[in-house]
Amino acid sequence: MEKRSLIEVDHDELSIRKQCELLCLNRSSFYYEGVSGDERGLLLMRLIDEEYTKHPFYGTRRMMHWLRNQGHWVNRKIVQRLYRTMGLEGIAPKQSLSKKHPEHKIFPYLLRGLPIVRPNQVFSTDVTYIRLSKGFVYLMAVIDWFSRYVLDFEVSISLDSDFCVDTVNRVLTKTRCDIFNTDQGSQFTAKAFTNLLLMHKVKISMDGKGRALDNIFIERLWRSVKYECVYPMHFTTVREAKQHLKDYFEFYNHERLHQSLGYKTPAQIYFSQ
Repeated sequence: MEKRSLIEVDHDELSIRKQCELLCLNRSSFYYEGVSGDERGLLLMRLIDEEYTKHPFYGTRRMMHWLRNQGHWVNRKIVQRLYRTMGLEGIAPKQSLSKKHPEHKIFPYLLRGLPIVRPNQVFSTDVTYIRLSKGFVYLMAVIDWFSRYVLDFEVSISLDSDFCVDTVNRVLTKTRCDIFNTDQGSQFTAKAFTNLLLMHKVKISMDGKGRALDNIFIERLWRSVKYECVYPMHFTTVREAKQHLKDYFEFYNHERLHQSLGYKTPAQIYFSQ
């Protein structure tokens, strides 16, 4: 039996990383051989990705019925598993799909009704699923709320917090913000992540459970990234995805005109004050 078949994606106690270590299996082998071999799973994730990008309020029950209407007979348990794999969560309140880590602290949402009046006042981040031709990766980006300027990004083959911590650390070594907003994902409630922000004396804000639109600007960024870069490009490899995303964010920051910014670019707004 192949070692990959022994890995349980939804194991209650052991992360994928730990299971791979115990089996002496390279984690990238699990993601890029095991996942890519599941053609039906990749097809379903591709469909879910596109529909969720259009309608992020779709929870697993509604997505299940949408998939059935497209001719893919799935039960809700399968959709729940795929949502967890993709790091997705519907906006509407619902039953929690995973156990919270008992040591992870949840911080209150600080941005409701707060006037956003200057760059470096509020940064936010999130992670989204990026499909490849035979697999997938995760994209994380840090955005300035006032200007929509993308301060940094990173691509990872897993949802571990390490790449999120490294990316935010790069940002905070160059500049500061008053408030940093995230959702309640385990990557952002991990001590390594929150302690980094607190060390830099940054106030932590977290979206309400199941309220993706609390982080509306990053949600809009994901739609732009996917419709203008990911879907047309059809990435094949991780290296290819990184290069095209790097080129896209350069375009997004310095050339793409935003109606909400008075048809100026994020860079023009961010560096003007």
